[in-house]
Amino acid sequence: MAEHEPILIGIDLGAGSLKVSAIRADGSLVAEASAPVATAAPEPGWSEQDPHDWWRAVIAAVPVVAEAAGRAGRIAAISFSAGAHTQVLEDAAGRVIRPAILWNDQRSRAETQELRDRADRRILDIGANRANPTWTLPQMLWVRRHEPEAFARVARLYLAKDWLRSRFTGTFETDTIDALGTLMMDAHAGTWSEELCGMIGWPMASLPPIVAPGAVVGPVTAEAARQTGIPEGTPVVCGTSDTAAETFGAGMVRQGLGVVKLATAATVNVLSPTARPDFALINYFHVVPEHWYVIAATNSCASAHKWLRDTFFKRPGEEGGPVFDHMDRLAAAVAPGAEGLFFHPYLNGERSPHWDPLLRADFVGAGFNHGPGHFVRALYEGVAYSLRDCLEVLRERDLGFTTARLTGGGARSAVWRQIVADVLGVTVELPAVADASFGAALVAGLGAGVFADTDAAAHAVKIIATHEPEPARAAVYDRGFPIYRDIQRALAPINHRIHDFVGGR
Repeated sequence: MAEHEPILIGIDLGAGSLKVSAIRADGSLVAEASAPVATAAPEPGWSEQDPHDWWRAVIAAVPVVAEAAGRAGRIAAISFSAGAHTQVLEDAAGRVIRPAILWNDQRSRAETQELRDRADRRILDIGANRANPTWTLPQMLWVRRHEPEAFARVARLYLAKDWLRSRFTGTFETDTIDALGTLMMDAHAGTWSEELCGMIGWPMASLPPIVAPGAVVGPVTAEAARQTGIPEGTPVVCGTSDTAAETFGAGMVRQGLGVVKLATAATVNVLSPTARPDFALINYFHVVPEHWYVIAATNSCASAHKWLRDTFFKRPGEEGGPVFDHMDRLAAAVAPGAEGLFFHPYLNGERSPHWDPLLRADFVGAGFNHGPGHFVRALYEGVAYSLRDCLEVLRERDLGFTTARLTGGGARSAVWRQIVADVLGVTVELPAVADASFGAALVAGLGAGVFADTDAAAHAVKIIATHEPEPARAAVYDRGFPIYRDIQRALAPINHRIHDFVGGR
């Protein structure tokens, strides 16, 4: 039986590591492995990775999972996910031209403002989204302005997961969701937009064909099989962006169920039968046919948690996991509201609902009564308040929900899960597995025909914990949220002055 059981493999490229998961059709985990990926910040606010490091991570992690999967059954298909917007530029000889600019890079602020000044509403009308430094369109305008020699050499633009996948198949394509994430696609026609690309002088011939996330795009080549252990000829399914994979992996296949992602960044996601073009929201096609998912997002979540750990709690040579556990215990011992200590998680500017790359993080209200646990709890609460900022934007547009599935590394903390439930005022459910590599494996199952449709794939999602909002704690946060917002409003102009100060202006 085992040798014929279909095994599905998902490969996800994250901000700090590449993770590989192999699952059975019932969603149970066969094996997983990961390998680190380094991020460079050559200038303040910049965020880059070397694509060749991604492949080195593949070589380190995939063979481990491939061997275990081969023992458990037959590898039916593999698929991929990665952060949206992140691009790889190749020249005519197939050489990578420059490091990949990540989604959280803030260098294209001026180019973003230029695009808004020139065609703000038009970009929204065509691309269903507003220009901001996260998107590929302003990032590539930055490359044209500041690295014209690199811009002139571009023969192919890959999105991150597509470049990785091309190492397995030798093919060149992207999916509808990642294509929309470039802000270079016509959301209505489903094709690349000559008008949007023309705004930055982008060569249309460099853009890949667009296919569905579940499309089989080729078999694993002999060379890729040799390096990764995935058998030659294994079907390769296109895949999609990490958030699309995560929301699908959490079972968001029906309206009224939200997904809150507590990862490097945090997002609040909801399924919609139509796009909701709006200057305050992000719109993507979804893995579920004829549906969209609508996002409001905060830039720093688990990344802020790690920053607090590494800056104030972790000693040299100490393992990070136990330190997180210690911080969690400290936070649990502090009463809701952290005795008046507030945190805003704007370590890398902010998206929803402020869309201001110059906002800065803060702890406000500190006193002699505050110890280490207060700062951890304030961080948990500050991220949750920021998520509520996001959710309020959705609620104002009748896109709210009463139940949310949690994904991302931050969801491992029961303390943080309960805080999210109390601050948002919704029931929180924790899937057994719901990261992007799991979602990518489900997408592989769609492409390979292991699942008849997206509803069938959702049956593989298992819930292992539920948190209901507790009225007394929720009441504390209902009083704290307006204070959180007022602090943000008061400090925003000061944040801008600090930016000028640091820049010598």
